[in-house]
Amino acid sequence: MRLYCATTNPGKLREFRIALDARFEVDTLPGLAEIPPCEETGVTFEENAVEKALYYSKHCGEYLFVDDSGLEVDALGGAPGVYSARFAGPDATDEANNQLVLDRMRGVRDRPARFVCVVALAREGELIHTFRGEVEGRLAEEPRGANGFGYDPLFFYPPFGCTFGEALLERKMGVSHRAAALGVMQEWLAAGGAGGW
Repeated sequence: MRLYCATTNPGKLREFRIALDARFEVDTLPGLAEIPPCEETGVTFEENAVEKALYYSKHCGEYLFVDDSGLEVDALGGAPGVYSARFAGPDATDEANNQLVLDRMRGVRDRPARFVCVVALAREGELIHTFRGEVEGRLAEEPRGANGFGYDPLFFYPPFGCTFGEALLERKMGVSHRAAALGVMQEWLAAGGAGGW
């Protein structure tokens, strides 16, 4: 089954393809670069994922999915949350976002955090379903590891004894928020959701 996604993030695209098994082929929405970006106005991951899925699926006659994901830090009241990609500003780098989180967490000993991902599946401007995945961990004191992207170097996952930035991609994808949400979508589709195949 072919699924289209609306992302220009190569890290996300690579993870999408790893998370979905051989029953699914994932391609970027054709012409995505020419489509004006969807303005994200939601205050939850669900709202943003649905907003983007409805917007981009109008340009696609097949199933299209979009994810909205980010880091929630308890000591920061759930921030950066839906602003994860632009926490340090509209054109912020991963490094700048990570540094701002660390700056705000300086001196804080209680550091629970989680990655959250919501995937919205749509077709021709109509929402079909949403799927959610989470993974619990804690915020490291400094970035560790060069793997992954985003906040991976800051996200310490106790069962691994290391950050996601230090873990191999395949290992991370066995437990990640994105893999969890996509796994639920995959099984829902395989079980006949949205009319199945």
